[in-house]
Amino acid sequence: MSTHLKQERTSDACSEPAPKPTQPDIIGVDDRVEIARAIPLGIQHMMSMFGSTVLVPVLTGLNPNIAIMCSGIGTIIYLLMTRNRIPSYLGSSFAFISPILVATAATGNVHTALSGVVCAGAVFLIISAVIKLVGTSWLDALFPPVLIACVMVVIGVGLSSTAVKMALTSSTGVFIPNAALVSLVVLLAAVIFSSCKGIVGTLPVLLAILVGYVLSAALGMVDLQGVIDAAWFGLPAVQMPHFSIQAAILIAPVAIVVVIEHIGHLLAVGEIVGKDFRKMLPQSLAADGISTCISGFLGGPPTTTYAENIGVMSVTRVYSTQVFWYAAGFALIVGGFCPKVSAFINSIPVPVMGGVSLLLFGLIASNGLRMLVTNAVDFNENHNLMIASAVIIIGVGMETAGLTIPVGDYEIPGMACATLLGIVLNALLTLIRKRA
Repeated sequence: MSTHLKQERTSDACSEPAPKPTQPDIIGVDDRVEIARAIPLGIQHMMSMFGSTVLVPVLTGLNPNIAIMCSGIGTIIYLLMTRNRIPSYLGSSFAFISPILVATAATGNVHTALSGVVCAGAVFLIISAVIKLVGTSWLDALFPPVLIACVMVVIGVGLSSTAVKMALTSSTGVFIPNAALVSLVVLLAAVIFSSCKGIVGTLPVLLAILVGYVLSAALGMVDLQGVIDAAWFGLPAVQMPHFSIQAAILIAPVAIVVVIEHIGHLLAVGEIVGKDFRKMLPQSLAADGISTCISGFLGGPPTTTYAENIGVMSVTRVYSTQVFWYAAGFALIVGGFCPKVSAFINSIPVPVMGGVSLLLFGLIASNGLRMLVTNAVDFNENHNLMIASAVIIIGVGMETAGLTIPVGDYEIPGMACATLLGIVLNALLTLIRKRA
């Protein structure tokens, strides 16, 4: 009898999940960081989003400095509305580039396009209110672990072509040996720094950018004329929107597509941080909506959560929202009131940011693969195999090829298409399994 009980206890002990190994180097969401360390960590996040956030207004005819300033304002709003619980940074949304260009051409005025940006923010708010009413339990049914993981892979690998082009080629797509050299050095520097202990290990991106900048300057790839010409202090050149129903119709509905992207990013952040943020989706979307509205009123593009900053968290394992306050504050000051610093950051050669992006985007995809392992996703099950196969191939294929699906005046990007396909397949296969 004694032996039998002992065997039962042993069996019970073995059936319990093994405790996860501790990671003492992680700085959690609620952890405080000393100012001397928080400042460079905040600058690191600002630098990571800078290139992409500036590119959207450059392509749409808006003011890049306003976009940077609005990214800071938007992130502050996001942190306030999510009560410092979700570490995320808001930057310019690429999904709205084409609609803004179409609206500007149709109305003949970028000010009218800004009214569409404000209306897009209102769509975010409406959707967040609906989700607040119906709850978020549906997320578990629509987004099983296999789909979330595959969307993370699509986010990371889908951006690979952008990173490779930044790292290796000119704006015309021609291979440049010096660009490749700089990008490779930056990538290696980031990897090496990330393996170091102490503060160096939490600042691999920033330190790698500095290494790349010095090397680029030595190779004659840095142009400082814009920095020399820029003033130290200035006021933001705010542009007010002029309401246009045509611009609103052209731009606002795109917010529905960006909501899908937003959900994917929120789930990705939760997976990396180790927290479940699903119940906070209404607050997250509402913050994005208010941020977009304010950006439209000031002359900036719509905002969205940024994959670049998700990648930074993944490599540094620093998740403290305190750091994002610093990043937002720096962006607000640099974009709105310090043209010279803004010009200096703009002087960073594209291959430097390309080398960093190779690592950051790869880490997002790698975290998706890790999620498949940690959730013990069984690929012997046809359900999981079919969803993963379709979502990854469609999403990565469309994103890397630069393909979108036109729907009237709109274009649905690859990540949104892949996510929608995954949701449909999951629902269809679940229904078939229940009826079998």
